[in-house]
Amino acid sequence: MTPNPFMPKALISRHRELAEISQILAADGDFLLVGVPGMGRRLLLQEAAHQVNARLLAIDCLRTTSAGSFLTSLATSLSLSFTSPEDLALIRRWAPGHPLELVEEADHTWHLRWTPSSGREWPLFEALLALPQYLAEKLDCRVVLVFQNFPHIRSWDRQGKWEAYLRQEIQRQSQVSYALVATVVEPWVIASGLRVVHLLPLADGDMEPWLTAAMAAEGLHFDPQDHALDRFLGYVQGHLGDAISLARRIWLDRQSSDPPPTLIPAWQVDSSLAVLMEDLTVTFESLLLLLPPSQVRVLESLALDPTDSPQSRQYIKKHQLSRGGGLQGALNSLEQKGLIYGPEFGYRIALPLLGLWLRKQLT
Repeated sequence: MTPNPFMPKALISRHRELAEISQILAADGDFLLVGVPGMGRRLLLQEAAHQVNARLLAIDCLRTTSAGSFLTSLATSLSLSFTSPEDLALIRRWAPGHPLELVEEADHTWHLRWTPSSGREWPLFEALLALPQYLAEKLDCRVVLVFQNFPHIRSWDRQGKWEAYLRQEIQRQSQVSYALVATVVEPWVIASGLRVVHLLPLADGDMEPWLTAAMAAEGLHFDPQDHALDRFLGYVQGHLGDAISLARRIWLDRQSSDPPPTLIPAWQVDSSLAVLMEDLTVTFESLLLLLPPSQVRVLESLALDPTDSPQSRQYIKKHQLSRGGGLQGALNSLEQKGLIYGPEFGYRIALPLLGLWLRKQLT
C-alpha cells in the first residue's frame, strides 16, 4: 500500500484540549475524552502524555471480545511501555506474589505469561491493574491507562463486573491516570464527577494551515481562482480523518499525470472525491449491513434531508420513520456508534464522507 504522506506527525490545533488534558494528567487526574473516530483522539492523548512525561498504556476495547483478549491486550500494553532494565527488575520482584510470570525473549523483549484457566481471569485482572500503580510508585513516574471505545467492554462483560471494578480503580489509584475514550457522555460519568473533554470538528481556519502546508510539501497547491480549497473544506466539514483520505486521493490522482501538475483546481477536488467514494463503497456497505434497518433508515433520512428535529411529526411522516421510543433508540444508538452527533450538534451525520456517499446512493 502506498504510504500516506498526509498522516499528521503533530497535533493540528487542539491547543485548548491539549492544555486541559495535560493539566489533568499533571495532577494525576482522570477524564473522559468524547469524540467521534477520525478526530485525532489518539494523537492528542500521546502528545498530552509526552508533555507530562507519562508512560502511556492503550487498550482498545473494540478489539477485545472476551475477558482473555482483554487481559492479553492489557499485558501487551504493559510490555510495550516498561522495557528498561530497571523496569524489568521491578516486575521480577513483584511477579512472585501474583499469578503471572515475566518471560524475556532472546531479542530482549519481554511479556507477562500466565496459564489460561477458567475462573482465573479475575485475579489476573486485579494483578494487571495493580502493576501500573506499583511501577508508578517505585519509579516515581506518571502512568496513563487509556481505554479506547470504553463502552464496548460491555459486549462481553454482560454483568458489568469488570467495568464496575475499573470505575473503582479510577477513584482509588493515585499515580495512574485513567483516560476513557468514548463517543457520548453517559449518565454514570456525570454522577461520578469525572472530567469530560470534548473533541469537536476542526474549524476551517484551523484545518486550512495544515492542509495547505501538507499539500505544498508534496508540490501541490489549491487553485485560488476557483475556490478549490473552499470546496475541499466544505466536503470534509472539519473531520480530520476524512480530510486525510481526500488529500491522499488527490495526491494519488495527480501523481498519475505526466508530468504531475502542481495546481489543484476545483474540478480535481470533485473528481478525486468521486473516486474516493467508489473506493469506500465496500466499507460503507459493510457498515450498513451491520446496522438494524431502523438505524439505516434514520441515517439515510439525515443524509438526504438534514434536520435538528428528526423527532418532529412532520419529519417522521415525510421519511416514514418509526415513532416514539423506536426513533429515539435509533438516534441514541447511532450517536453511541459515532455515526451521528446528538441534539447539541443538530443530529448531523458525524462522518462527512459517509453522508456524501449515502446522498449519492439515494439520488
